[in-house]
Amino acid sequence: MERDVIIACDFKSKEELYEFLKPFKGMNPYLKIGMEMYFKEGPELVRELKKQGFKIFLDLKAHDIPNTVKAAMEKLGSLGVDITNVHAEGGIEMMKAAREGLNMTETGKKTKLIAVTVLTSINDDVLHNELLIDSNKTSADVVRKYALNAKEAGLDGVVCSALEASIIKEIGFMSVTPGIRLAGDSKDDQKRVATPAYAKELGSSYIVVGRSITKATDPVAAYKQCVKEFC
Repeated sequence: MERDVIIACDFKSKEELYEFLKPFKGMNPYLKIGMEMYFKEGPELVRELKKQGFKIFLDLKAHDIPNTVKAAMEKLGSLGVDITNVHAEGGIEMMKAAREGLNMTETGKKTKLIAVTVLTSINDDVLHNELLIDSNKTSADVVRKYALNAKEAGLDGVVCSALEASIIKEIGFMSVTPGIRLAGDSKDDQKRVATPAYAKELGSSYIVVGRSITKATDPVAAYKQCVKEFC
């Protein structure tokens, strides 16, 4: 099974990002560009990074009516990113529309489309008391159903906690798992976390690692440690 470590590049500007990437010259790690960076720097940053040879997970979590998401995905498809995503909560028709939008460009056809299931900052208490999900259902139950919906919609995989990766592996789907921390690191605002080694054991396809690498004293060493444990 293909595995890789994706660095979550949650910086305030492209200058900060490029400064961070200097020690990685020649390594070209997989990068996640999220809402903060994309809304600040726009699609040109993605184009620049692709030209430099980086693989890109564009993490914008589209969630709207099907026609709007389809139109947005057609625009994103022209960027030629390797992975992008939508929220599974948008439903099967919205996810189908997202895939159709990507397929309207040749580069978009090659982009893997995945669906966010349950954010790693959400636990069962939030699911039941804030989101009013049936109290008999756990996070794992919701993740499984959303993943099956995404598979029916023709997507390539899902975003989920590593703690649910075994469920995704069972149904023969790709899993991209954030909420990864090296042993001893703080959980910060995440509630469902795992180490790279445990994520591998559970069957994650890709892990997304942010602060354990970007805030490390030696980011390259931290990245190599994640790769050693996971790949």
